[in-house]
Order: sequence, then structure tokens, then C-alpha cells
Amino acid sequence: MSDNGNPVEKRNEENSVAFNAQKTIGKANSQMRSLHFSLLSILIIIIIVWLMLGVVFGIMKAPSNDMTPRIDYGDLLLYFRLDNKYDINEVVIIKKNDTIYLGRVIAVGGDTVDITDEANLVVNGNVINEPKIFYTTPRYEGYEEFPQTVPKGEYFILVDKREGGEDSRYYGTVTEKEIKGSVVTVIRRNNL
Repeated sequence: MSDNGNPVEKRNEENSVAFNAQKTIGKANSQMRSLHFSLLSILIIIIIVWLMLGVVFGIMKAPSNDMTPRIDYGDLLLYFRLDNKYDINEVVIIKKNDTIYLGRVIAVGGDTVDITDEANLVVNGNVINEPKIFYTTPRYEGYEEFPQTVPKGEYFILVDKREGGEDSRYYGTVTEKEIKGSVVTVIRRNNL
């Protein structure tokens, strides 16, 4: 304020103070809007990631070496959760009796599966030639009986490492509800 008490100068000075206060408040409001926008953006990203990895896709480590040599214990698996029908040769993740398994669909509802004394896999009367499977397919004594017909809506699953692997020869057929998803991609653990 001026010493002489000039009312015009006093009013200009008051207007200047008010203008500076409004400018400071405007800046603070702008920063708050920016912060709110940033927080909202982060929340939206978290929701999208949760939907993608919690509902549509899943990620897990391979629980065993039963699918070797294509999938080894500890490999990271990305799987699709929204399938409800699975095709022959599709690799699926199964939760049966509170245990997670990995296996390949060999037969679907209505198919008849047999394992011969020579450890050959027979589906619907045809010996299955599997050039990418490097093991024989023995029966497991004391578990499943063969031949058997897969019930409608269920799947017969075999692992790639057929000698000693845990699959439908051990725990029986698998329902659609017990299949958690189909493997989309494998990230080898030595590349992590």
C-alpha cells in the first residue's frame, strides 16, 4: 500500500493480490485435476490387466516334467480361460482332486480309448500314430480299465511323457469344469 492513501493505488494493489490468489488456486486445482486423471488412468489399467490375466488369460509355471520335451517343469505357460470345448491334441491345464495337471486331449465324449498290451494307443479302433511322442503308452495296473468310452462332456487326457506321467490312465476322464484353460504359449525357463 502506498503511504499517501491514494484509493486508486489501494484498489489496484488489492486487485493484484486477489488476482495472484486466484492464479495460485487455479494452479492448485489444475494440479489436483491432473492427479485425479493420473490416478483414474492407473485404476483403469489395473482393472484391464486384472480382467486380462484374471478372467481371460492365466499365467502359471508348468507343474511337472510330464509334457517333456515340449514343456519342462518351471516353464511359464500363458493359457486361455474362456474355452468350453477342447479339440484333440490341444494342451490343457487341469485341476483334479485339488492338484494341477497338464496334458494333451486325446479323446472327447463318445470316443472309445484302448491301450494294448504292446503299449499302443487305440482310439475308436484305430492305432494312433503320434510322431512327436517319443514314449510308449503303457497301461497303469490298478487304475483305469481299458477299453473305455469317454462320457459325453468329458475328455481323455494323456501327457507327452507317457511312461510314468500322471494323466487319465491314473485319474480317469476329465470334465469340462475341471479344465482351467488351453495353453496358448510357452516361455522356456532358461530364457527368463
